[in-house]
Amino acid sequence: MEPVLSVRDLVVEIPTRHGVLRPVDHVSYDLAPGEILGVVGESGAGKSMTGNAVIGLLDRPAHIAGGEILLKGQRIDNLPRSRMRRIRGKEIGMVFQDPLTSLNPLLPIGDQLSETIETHLGVSHSQARRRALAALEEVGIPAAADRLDSYPHEFSGGMRQRVVIALALCAEPSLVIADEPTTALDVSVQAQIIALLKRLCRDHGTSVILVTHDMGVIAEAADRVAVMYAGQLAEIGPVQKVLTTPRHPYTDGLVGSMPANSHGQARLRQIPGTMPRLTAIPSGCAFNPRCPQAQDRCRHDPRPQIENGAACWFPLGEPA
Repeated sequence: MEPVLSVRDLVVEIPTRHGVLRPVDHVSYDLAPGEILGVVGESGAGKSMTGNAVIGLLDRPAHIAGGEILLKGQRIDNLPRSRMRRIRGKEIGMVFQDPLTSLNPLLPIGDQLSETIETHLGVSHSQARRRALAALEEVGIPAAADRLDSYPHEFSGGMRQRVVIALALCAEPSLVIADEPTTALDVSVQAQIIALLKRLCRDHGTSVILVTHDMGVIAEAADRVAVMYAGQLAEIGPVQKVLTTPRHPYTDGLVGSMPANSHGQARLRQIPGTMPRLTAIPSGCAFNPRCPQAQDRCRHDPRPQIENGAACWFPLGEPA
């Protein structure tokens, strides 16, 4: 089965007066039809930058400096901006962390949904209006017919996020990138939004890249998980396998920091130190200053390629 999305050896660079920074450094993965891939890591790991590169929303001077991005087998990273704008919304939907960044505060949500549907599906205004109503009903907006003419500020945070999900899916894209879609919501609403996203993507056959720093969200929603550290992939694999038997020490630290894995201890496990700045990436494996089992090879040899799911010279579960 052909992947919906193939990211191959992706490199994103930002030229600065202090040198060229690489927030995304040779990242590769495939996304199958209907699959939810969770991308997890600390702030600064390169999660959102990778998603922005896929959808063509890198802020200048950031740019793709290497690799390829293929959507349904067609390369999209080298397309002109006008062509990429047509792909956004129609082929790739986006759900941002703050729904107010996706919604025009001056337009009723019904008009925003209708405009997207008319633009990408080529239907009449009345048909678009009916589809907009159906989309709001599908995402669980109460009294949807009465809310079509409401403005974004008249909705709660959770309801606004439902509207954004409807906006992302209304043109029937094959891929949705959800960038921290639940971070600004309280815990009970988070669970509702994750369940809604899973159901809608299953019903529509849509693939999802779910960007988050929350391992609990990954455990609940994702089929596979890609763990990023300092712009690179540390580990990738089926979510249950990665969470129960992590192979990279960084993944093991993330899993150990989940309350469900605290085993009743008063304090959660923590990873010492912090993510390195892009101007000070250490030689060898970028994680080696924080790794409890780092050896000389980790400090001096180039970072290993991902093998058996983990980019580590001494993966957990194997003899050193």
